[in-house]
Amino acid sequence: MLREHGIQVTAQRVAVLQAVSAHPHSTADAVAGVVRTAIGAISRQSVYDTLGVLVEAGLLRRIQPIGSPALFEDRVGDNHHHLVCRTCARVVDVDCAVGAAPCLQAQDDHGFVIDEAEVAYWGVCPDCRSAVEPTGPIATVAG
Repeated sequence: MLREHGIQVTAQRVAVLQAVSAHPHSTADAVAGVVRTAIGAISRQSVYDTLGVLVEAGLLRRIQPIGSPALFEDRVGDNHHHLVCRTCARVVDVDCAVGAAPCLQAQDDHGFVIDEAEVAYWGVCPDCRSAVEPTGPIATVAG
């Protein structure tokens, strides 16, 4: 895959691709931790540089939900969107709501040729929601 995109194959680049594939929506620091476990020493800057090269080549996608550091994933080319939990910051993929890339048809494109839309849905994930919901019967206070 790297060669097909004109990128020299190195152990670091392969490890970064594998880390992002195994842990989508990871920060660069989290990717660095996974890569270090897999291949040993690698500088944080090397990971950032590699992520940049892979994003530029279209092999990875960089997203940055408001208030979050940049996140990286290997699901590219399909204009999918994301669900973000307001409580734990969990991010999951969600396909476009209606057919293929409906968000690419802006009401007024101001002369732009639109090729991608970025949508983030915000809410509370099931795990966080169940953590705050009562588990037993609600007690009533007689008055």
